[in-house]
Amino acid sequence: MSAMLAIFRRELLLAMRARTEWLMPPFFFIVVVTLFGLGTEPNDPKLAAFAPAILWVAALLSTLLTLERLFRADLEDGTLEQLCLGATPLAVVALAKLLGHWALTGLPLVLLAAPLAVGLGVTSASVPTLVAGLALGTPCISLIGGFVAALTVGLPRGGLLLPALVLPLITPALIFGTGAVRAAQQGLDAGAPLYFLAAILVLSLTLIPWIASAALRNAFD
Repeated sequence: MSAMLAIFRRELLLAMRARTEWLMPPFFFIVVVTLFGLGTEPNDPKLAAFAPAILWVAALLSTLLTLERLFRADLEDGTLEQLCLGATPLAVVALAKLLGHWALTGLPLVLLAAPLAVGLGVTSASVPTLVAGLALGTPCISLIGGFVAALTVGLPRGGLLLPALVLPLITPALIFGTGAVRAAQQGLDAGAPLYFLAAILVLSLTLIPWIASAALRNAFD
């Protein structure tokens, strides 16, 4: 646990030295959602209906901006080699880095979602469901995207392949996340989609650190 916390702290310290890179996802998220609002008629009821999909797709695309550099920087400066040879299990290292990525990208998007959703016309009763769904879904995006980043870290142009592999894998989380908000907007129970999102998150937390560590070790070898 101490090693995991140390790696997590290292990710935060490195992010403080490259603030521009980590400020890009929330800035991109705000710009994309705002442009949708400005591109429609004022008080258009259709905008509120499409708001869940807009926010979720914007969150997904914003998270992809920093995934490509998640492990590549460690590979280029030799840190990945030291982590593979160290005493700490590589699965713990991968989990700490993936959680650090979510804290730096996914968590700000969750915090920004509520005011942006209100600006798009989402009812106040549906906002908690939206925030809960993003709180469950954005870690899934970081975990699944992190696995793909580990899988492509050794490729010379892995960044071009990354979105094509991530988007199909994260589609179930997108469907359940937007479905929960639509159910809440219609006055229905949104518990079932949120439970499915929670199940995807638990499964991702259980499996992805191990398969990501195997992919990293393969890239190093």
